[in-house]
Amino acid sequence: MANEDLAPVERVERRILTIRGQKVILDSDLAELYGVETKALNQAVRRNRDRFPEDFVFRLSDDEFANLRSQSVTSSWGGRRIPPNVFTEHGALMAANVLRSDRAIEMSVFVVRAFVGLRGALASQAEMLCKLEELEERVGAHDEAIQAIVAAMRQLMAPDSHTPQIGFHAEDRVAG
Repeated sequence: MANEDLAPVERVERRILTIRGQKVILDSDLAELYGVETKALNQAVRRNRDRFPEDFVFRLSDDEFANLRSQSVTSSWGGRRIPPNVFTEHGALMAANVLRSDRAIEMSVFVVRAFVGLRGALASQAEMLCKLEELEERVGAHDEAIQAIVAAMRQLMAPDSHTPQIGFHAEDRVAG
């Protein structure tokens, strides 16, 4: 399925990565979504540096960049030579504000919705994991109780040597 076949929010979600424990989008992907060149986006960030603290935008380390390149198929002669900037949700929104293009403003809504959607999915997943842990604890406690019940039933079913047996037995016959 081509990216153009996806709804705008889904197209954005596919570009969001987790780096340093944060959901971020690469400068090149954000620039494409906003309809500007990556160079223009990064220039706008440099011109408005006070609007982009470290929790809005940061440059990948060389190791992070190498890891990113190893995960995507790129030619050895093409592509970026320096680590990209990555934008958090707030940085992506601020970028739309400093670019001031109609396309950037329009797409920023989809970008924010994509980040919010992923955050909701993560919260849902965390809640599900919590419920699973609770269930495992309950089952573990029940498992011990079930084992105790089975042991008690086996004990009740086991023949006891001091319990008199009822009924006719061959050794009770009188020899005649």
